[in-house]
Amino acid sequence: MEIPGVCLLILSLSILFNLSFFALASFSPIDNHLIDCGSTVDSIVDTRRFTADASNSAFLSHTRSIPLTVQNPSPDSPNIYRTARVFTRPAKYLFSIRDRGTHMVRLHFHGFSSPDFVPSDAQFHVVVNEYVVLSNFSNRNDMNPRIVQYLIWVDSDKLVISFIPTMKSKYAYVNAIEVISAPKDLVADTAQVVKTSQAVDGYRVEMIDGLTKLALETVYRINVGGPKLTPFNDTLWRTWVPDDEFFRSNELSKLVYFSSPIRYQIGGASREVGPDFVYKTARVIRSTNASIWNKNMTWEFPVVQGYKYLLRLHFCDIASISLGLIYFNVYVNEYLAYYNLDLSYVTNGMLASPFYVDFVVDGDKSGILTLSVGPSNKSMSYAVDGILNGVELMKMNNSVGSLDGDLCAKSVLKSWSRGNIGLLVPLVAVLCLLLSISLLMQRRTVSLRDSVAWSKLPLDVPEVNSKHDSLQLSAKV
Repeated sequence: MEIPGVCLLILSLSILFNLSFFALASFSPIDNHLIDCGSTVDSIVDTRRFTADASNSAFLSHTRSIPLTVQNPSPDSPNIYRTARVFTRPAKYLFSIRDRGTHMVRLHFHGFSSPDFVPSDAQFHVVVNEYVVLSNFSNRNDMNPRIVQYLIWVDSDKLVISFIPTMKSKYAYVNAIEVISAPKDLVADTAQVVKTSQAVDGYRVEMIDGLTKLALETVYRINVGGPKLTPFNDTLWRTWVPDDEFFRSNELSKLVYFSSPIRYQIGGASREVGPDFVYKTARVIRSTNASIWNKNMTWEFPVVQGYKYLLRLHFCDIASISLGLIYFNVYVNEYLAYYNLDLSYVTNGMLASPFYVDFVVDGDKSGILTLSVGPSNKSMSYAVDGILNGVELMKMNNSVGSLDGDLCAKSVLKSWSRGNIGLLVPLVAVLCLLLSISLLMQRRTVSLRDSVAWSKLPLDVPEVNSKHDSLQLSAKV
């Protein structure tokens, strides 16, 4: 059914009433490291226990760090943002891994006030195993929590997170860390390539594989047509935000909400791929008469040029009254990405059954990635001509294994020692200069003493005095 504005409130209440369902059907990861950094006591956030790193120093490989308690925290601030661990030199967290494969890594940062540490002084790099995930990172003038999220392939029995202060910085810090083994179906190994020369005539699909072994950073996770979903509403503890900020208004689009259960199928999109409440809401474009409007729904997402992105689109036909009535095209950066998408076909003839598709696309030179959904040449009058339920946009690591910049992990890890050597050289030079001055002064003093001891007696000194001095010198000898 279509949603008027007031129904969003009803939808939000519906989410609250269904939370018990998620508690029963929650995903149980084999690796589940939740760390409250800088704390001496464990913290509970949305029924999840974050372990204080002070009580489990096995995580920290460097003990020369500073636990910090945030002064005057906000009353509604979660406990994990009331403490932090500060590093004045490179440090590592080491996590044991039992389930090799893709892991979700989340780093929590929150600005804080402290007499000893000023947030604007913090600038640092973060390396996860062999991937640079943050370079010259700072969270200045931002008193809201910032959570950066990654999908990292782990093929060993440990995962290492390194924090390296930059030479422009006095320290690095982190408030909380999550390292969680991901479901095996969360990241597909293959995706469809968006070709910049793709046209309706001669349309063909080109695939790329090897995606599971890459590092991915979640840049956007959008609940299209619905409200914000918090980690408590998601079996993988993700946050989904509304699409209003990214949607470019189309007077023909409508919001729809589905009140019946979503029909997950074996081999299709699972609840971990996309939660129920993402598939229960959508934006649609619908023909209201015999003519089909040649209009698309469009979203725009800021991106960083020079990276490839994994674009995941979530679909679920919750708007059609019967099968075989919905056909539409998908465009990415104005290029045809999916031609005549038939949701009845890809879901094996089942309404309200979720389906997702992955695309690999280059970051556009404009710094904007555009996504459009609209009618195809098979669209029907008085039917749905396009639908979208959810969007995820993930940055892919570049050729040097970085998600932020052009330096590889090896260079970043060595940068701190090189920088400190750079500071040490002037200090050694000053010490050498002072030592040279000291030696020169000593030599001058010795030279002065020698000149006084061997000076000749005056020739005109009286004989008596000369004899007297001679006796004194003999006595001294």
